[in-house]
Amino acid sequence: MSHHPTDPARPLRTIDAIADRYVTECTERYPELATYLGVEGSDDRWSDYSLNGHAERISHVRATIAALEQATPVDDREKVAQEAMLERLSLEVEQYEAHIPTSRVSVIAGGAQEIRSIFDLMPTDTEQAWANIAARLSSIAVPLQQTREALTAEADAGHISAVRQMTGTVEQIRSWTGETGSDDFFAGLAGRIPADFPEALSHRVREAADTARAAFADFGRWMATELSPRAPELDAVGEERYALESRYYLGATIDLRETYAWGWDELHRLQDQQRAIARDLVGTDSIPDAYAFLDADPTRRISGAEQFRAWMQGLADRAVADLAGTHFDIPDEIRRIECCLAPTHDGAIYYTGPTEDFSRPGRMWWAVPDGIDAFSTWKEVTTVYHEGVPGHHLQVAQNAYRKDLLNRWQRQMCWVSGHGEGWALYAERLMDDLGYLDDPGNKMGMLDAQAFRAVRVIIDIGMHLQLEIPKGNAWGFHPGERWTPELGFEFLVGNCSTDEPTLRFELDRYLGWPGQAPSYKVGERIWLQARDEAKARKGAGFDLRRFHADALNLGCLGLDPLRRALARI
Repeated sequence: MSHHPTDPARPLRTIDAIADRYVTECTERYPELATYLGVEGSDDRWSDYSLNGHAERISHVRATIAALEQATPVDDREKVAQEAMLERLSLEVEQYEAHIPTSRVSVIAGGAQEIRSIFDLMPTDTEQAWANIAARLSSIAVPLQQTREALTAEADAGHISAVRQMTGTVEQIRSWTGETGSDDFFAGLAGRIPADFPEALSHRVREAADTARAAFADFGRWMATELSPRAPELDAVGEERYALESRYYLGATIDLRETYAWGWDELHRLQDQQRAIARDLVGTDSIPDAYAFLDADPTRRISGAEQFRAWMQGLADRAVADLAGTHFDIPDEIRRIECCLAPTHDGAIYYTGPTEDFSRPGRMWWAVPDGIDAFSTWKEVTTVYHEGVPGHHLQVAQNAYRKDLLNRWQRQMCWVSGHGEGWALYAERLMDDLGYLDDPGNKMGMLDAQAFRAVRVIIDIGMHLQLEIPKGNAWGFHPGERWTPELGFEFLVGNCSTDEPTLRFELDRYLGWPGQAPSYKVGERIWLQARDEAKARKGAGFDLRRFHADALNLGCLGLDPLRRALARI
């Protein structure tokens, strides 16, 4: 927490002041960030998505890095904040210099997805909020055109994403605009304006939605007809680019080939546990037979998306009530989590954090795919723990709450996938350790999710580095061949319970977002290593609840800085 510089009783916390000022400056410069953080005043505007806009952002980052490097921490808490912020901002610069954010087209992390998704978080409770939505919808052609010009310039310089990502993004845009599928995102958004609001405002929103739909359709046609023909067929990004992406998403440097080999071992370990449960459930080692048995159990099925949402909400609320004051210290302000059905239908499950004042709570979102109306609860118990408590909600919302320990950048802007997703996967395993997954079906669901993440490690690293499949692998899977996307999909289908359309999206996601998917399982691995290191340091004095509190009180940071910080506690 920053202190007033004239307070003689307290040292000047220069690093906290730099961090707080950086957040303020960013929310003034980047309206979408302000919306995400719940800072009012700019919900009707867009950031600059042009190459000049990217350059100005990095100039701002570099100036902040320089200020941080010149500052001296007054205590270990500020030292952690300094290390965390320098690590994150420096990697932003490295990514920019590698032309990654300015050239990336991805089915999950591209400019089109960023622009569309901000509407999911915009307030909708007042007439002014809907006026802001109308303003953004009506001017959406500006950021789309800037993105188009940036992608064109990068392509001219030889920096261009693979055609698979172009095709997938175009397909998404066509679904958002209602050209395919049953969902017209823009009509759906306009249709949510309250009926008792002025008709003039409703008309303005509908017109703006039509304008936005047309702008997105035009962007999609441009990508399909002009950018896609220039894109390479090769999906693999190679070792140099992949190593940078991996460091960005983990906040740690790892041995990629050792991690690839570990992924095979981890998948084998998890499937051994699954086979043991299968023997108890169906009398054979067949994991698919056990899945079919669980899917056929009517006590483990829920019909209707709203009924499933209510089930998730009830489980999330019970987890908070059970864990608060027993295994975790959970402040009253963060005991509220909302389970929501997302306005899109791509199958994604994700979490968004609360605003600083908690007027908007943390939310767990489910983008239910078209045509899906029945849900297997045995698979999703562990998902609720992952997205809720003790997973993302506990971690993210506690960061937002700890103004006494964390500066504003730590609370609101810092996110490291390996730290956050690794913690959430660690939380799933922890709930098993605490006895919440004693039911064999729920335990099978947790192991299924864990195995899925181990598969990601194998094929994400394998496909992007075009590694050899081990000759003696236990699956007898194409020994000695080099990974390709086709082999990646075959391995996904053979080792994951998810439906094939979702797995196809997963494959495209890995190829368009290198290094991110392994951050879950590798992040969990590093969290477990950090816990083992703390046990070794503390000996008989190790306390698990204290370890969790100490670790979470550090805020979100890269996993290498996390281990260094924990070693000093």
